[in-house]
Amino acid sequence: MIAQEIRKKYLDFFKAKNHSVIPRASLVPQDDPTTLFTGSGMQPLVPYLLGEKHPLGNRLVDSQTCFRAEDMDEVGDNRHTTFFEMLGNWSLGDYFKEDQLTWFWDFLTKVVGLDPNKLYVTCFIGDESAGVPKDTESAKIWKDLFSLDGIEAKEVDLGSEADAAEKGMSGGRVFYYDDTKNWWNRGKPGINTTPLNDPCGPSSEVFYDFGIQHDEKWGKHCHPNCDCGRFIEIGNNVFMAYKRVKDGVEPLTSPNVDFGGGLERIAAAAINSPDIFKISLLWPIIEKLEQLADKKYESHTESTRVIADHLRGATFLAVDGVVPSNKEQGYVLRRLLRRAIRFAFDLGIEQDLCEKVVPIVIELYVADFPEVEERKTKVLEAFKAEEKLFRQTLRKGLNEFEKKVVSVKEEIRIFKDGSMEIGMHNVRETRLFERKYFGILRGQTVFYLYDTCGFPVELSLEEAYKRPDEVIVDPEWKSEYDYEMFMQRDRSQTAGKGVFKGGLADHSEQVIKYHTATHLMYQALKDVLGKHVVQRGSNITSERLRFDFSYPEKVKPEQIAQVEKIVNEKIAEDLPVSWKEEDTKEALRTASGAFGDKYGNKVKVYTIGTEPNPFSREICGGPHVEHTGQIGEGANGSTNSPRRKFKIVKEEASSAGVRRIRAVLSLM
Repeated sequence: MIAQEIRKKYLDFFKAKNHSVIPRASLVPQDDPTTLFTGSGMQPLVPYLLGEKHPLGNRLVDSQTCFRAEDMDEVGDNRHTTFFEMLGNWSLGDYFKEDQLTWFWDFLTKVVGLDPNKLYVTCFIGDESAGVPKDTESAKIWKDLFSLDGIEAKEVDLGSEADAAEKGMSGGRVFYYDDTKNWWNRGKPGINTTPLNDPCGPSSEVFYDFGIQHDEKWGKHCHPNCDCGRFIEIGNNVFMAYKRVKDGVEPLTSPNVDFGGGLERIAAAAINSPDIFKISLLWPIIEKLEQLADKKYESHTESTRVIADHLRGATFLAVDGVVPSNKEQGYVLRRLLRRAIRFAFDLGIEQDLCEKVVPIVIELYVADFPEVEERKTKVLEAFKAEEKLFRQTLRKGLNEFEKKVVSVKEEIRIFKDGSMEIGMHNVRETRLFERKYFGILRGQTVFYLYDTCGFPVELSLEEAYKRPDEVIVDPEWKSEYDYEMFMQRDRSQTAGKGVFKGGLADHSEQVIKYHTATHLMYQALKDVLGKHVVQRGSNITSERLRFDFSYPEKVKPEQIAQVEKIVNEKIAEDLPVSWKEEDTKEALRTASGAFGDKYGNKVKVYTIGTEPNPFSREICGGPHVEHTGQIGEGANGSTNSPRRKFKIVKEEASSAGVRRIRAVLSLM
């Protein structure tokens, strides 16, 4: 069964159990400033797991796209990806262990068709000091389910991961682990690290056995949580049954179920392949790369895996409104694309990577996620521009790397104790083990390649690590690089410090004026440049506004003047500013929004002007002035202070296909 079928059958399976299907949330969280990306299936559901009522009821199911930037450097083995889908179902105070475990078992064995003999499960071993008993209830449910397929499920206490490596499988099928493995909370693993008053509870995981031979470098004996590759976790049932209190935990009156199962991992189990890149959501990308490079996956495995993963993740980030840049989510997207292009360069693909491969990614998802097709053109335009720009940087950077690093060799002394000295003589010469010559990558060179050639720091390091027999990275490179950066840039504190939701520096009178002026300018840009103009970001302080928008070319001076004229006319007309809550679907037909934003069932819409023909309607959280004339007023609304007018002071490129305007309210 292919991954696309598994996704559909999972949703249908739980719809038949009276679950409401909820749409995927954006990969860029809208109301969580603590994280850059949606990294788990349950993340968008946290408010409801903490007690808020969900509008679709207490039984929910979805397939949530997730992104984990921290896994980027791990991609290349057979199971790590930055982008993945998490199948999830939730009971908000409704069903509990019996239904959840039985349903998931039936889905795996009867719907997907996995062999029950290849399934192993884990449960919580309990903690008497915290008042949490051993989860024998879940274990008994599992044992009964295994017995229906004629499998005797022996229970084995393993405890910690270290203990498990010593004890091994011991003929078990149901394994008990401690709270570092089978306890869910929002803090670090463990009961005692659960934040006070937070919900928490035991978890029960399901593992698939690929039958790979155990490698003792991962521990003396294999066990389900071993990292040797024999087992892969395909589902985690969290039973949120407790609340953390001062002396331990106490039972919740209305416990929840939170299930998450990796779609890619279940799909890999369905074809009995430990290589996750051979599933139907990744293999077509690999095949396209084989065709473009005229090289086989088996001989260039790591490169093709990195490219396939990175372009898939990059596509969904872009679909959700992220554009390549040097800040936050945009920097992660830029790094994904650059790494993909760099690895493609090694395969001999030296042009048009995104143009030829991204459509394959889109085709794999378009049937189930319509927004992928809707934003296809914008995604491809941004990626092609980024690739063209970076390929020039890449060639120049690689040439400089060869000249400044590889072509200049220094003597390295390697001593018997394993230590090294670079280009120095030492009294330890008598203990010298061997001498070799390596082109040392120092912090100064990393900075030069970055500052002069635009060569990303991580690529300089990767180039060095790819050539261990030629290049050694100076252990002190980072401090040297940081010093060079500090000396070159005497930057004052951060532009983003204290930024409120919506790009506002604060909610002061002047910031609010600039916020409403931004709405006027957005509509004026649409009137002058065309309705296809879409907001891509904003940052508003008490001194100025900054506004990013999609537009393929430089805005002409006469167009800038026309936008200014319109905004100042609307300020002079003293139009009323009002808001009301509207149904999201209705609002999106007549109101503007930011590209990639995700909304709930209801949104706040600000209207400038009077119905039925207002000047502007925009989805926004506020705050705003009460009437546009206030924008031009002096300090504290004084009529005696000099009036102010709207003035665009700069228009420039922000990134590929995105322009940036800076504007002020200047004295007349």
